[in-house]
Amino acid sequence: MPRPSSDPVIQELVRRARSAQLSRRQLLRGSALGAAVLGTGALASCAGPSGPGDGSGGTLRWANWTYYLDYDEETGDWPSLNEFMKRTNISVEYFEDIDDNKTFIAKIKDQLKLEQDTGYDVIVPSDTTTVRLVEQDQLLQFDRSLMPNVDANMIDMVKNASFDPDRVWSVPYQAGMTGLVYNTQLYPKGVREVSDLWAPELSGKVNLLTEQDDTLALIMLEQGVDIEGDWGDPEFEAALAVAKQQIDSGQVATVKGNSYTQDLEQGTVWAGMCWSGDIAILNEEAGEEIWKFVVPESGASVFVDSFSMPKATQAFDQVHELVDYYYEPEVAAQVAEYVQYVCPVAGAQEAMAKLNPELAENPLIFPDADLSGRIFDMRSLTAEEDNRYTQAFQKVLGN
Repeated sequence: MPRPSSDPVIQELVRRARSAQLSRRQLLRGSALGAAVLGTGALASCAGPSGPGDGSGGTLRWANWTYYLDYDEETGDWPSLNEFMKRTNISVEYFEDIDDNKTFIAKIKDQLKLEQDTGYDVIVPSDTTTVRLVEQDQLLQFDRSLMPNVDANMIDMVKNASFDPDRVWSVPYQAGMTGLVYNTQLYPKGVREVSDLWAPELSGKVNLLTEQDDTLALIMLEQGVDIEGDWGDPEFEAALAVAKQQIDSGQVATVKGNSYTQDLEQGTVWAGMCWSGDIAILNEEAGEEIWKFVVPESGASVFVDSFSMPKATQAFDQVHELVDYYYEPEVAAQVAEYVQYVCPVAGAQEAMAKLNPELAENPLIFPDADLSGRIFDMRSLTAEEDNRYTQAFQKVLGN
């Protein structure tokens, strides 16, 4: 929930939200007035209460994506995080401050460059962003000897990154797939490929993602590109041309980060691109499968979001304790039951079998051989490519 405020307008918003028994997602969606009072993104930044424990173990500040940690609607807190604080007496401030990578990093880029406090001790950017932070020497290395669970339990799928083969700059928190989604009630015809989004009946009712790699990866896969291989400017430009055409024509209604879920819920978007775990949460809150997640026939792209430490962190030891805690199989299963992304922790599937047997068989959380063969990891861009491609993509978006 939002941090307590003495502002009477904010207090009234919170009172109304509680009296209406709004869900956490609904509170965030309906907080436009509060955001205007507090400043951009203020209510989107949910800080956890001090919780159990007395803080004698130290403090840390954690920035994460929205809907990316197990949450209890009734108590208004994060059970796994409360247990960590109770166990360690480390006080954690938890912020849901990441909507997309580039806008988040843009907020703290000056502090990162100057090695000043960013306001966070640990962040969870995607690996496509982390590679730039590593190149610019803006992160601290993890001491893997302080994290025995990480060493023992990291699954092979996420163990190695081209920019960080030993995972000393980045420790995977969650992985997932970028795929397609459609509203089964508003568009029962459904979609199976990216090109299905360009159907005339979907005009003005389609979303794309602001994450350039994710959006263009799906287009490139349908165009037959090996996104893990040695592709370059011609392939990028061909995919970008498709996105530009559909945006310019009005076929695409929105291009957003995590907030695309609001358009799905409001029914202004009938089909589009999405991240796998978001759709599971939407359906769970709706109490029925309104939205269908689809792995395109040509394949989906995989992403990995990893714990990373800005250089100015004053909570080195505490961050290590936190990261290692989330690599305990039982804790990882608890988180996975809520977020329903690919779990990077070996042993979590067995723990899930006891917690929620149905989810233990869900390939979107624990990919089987068939699904593993249909997901692909976009190759890392060079800094020069990243800069040039980003400018081109942003121009298409009208920025």
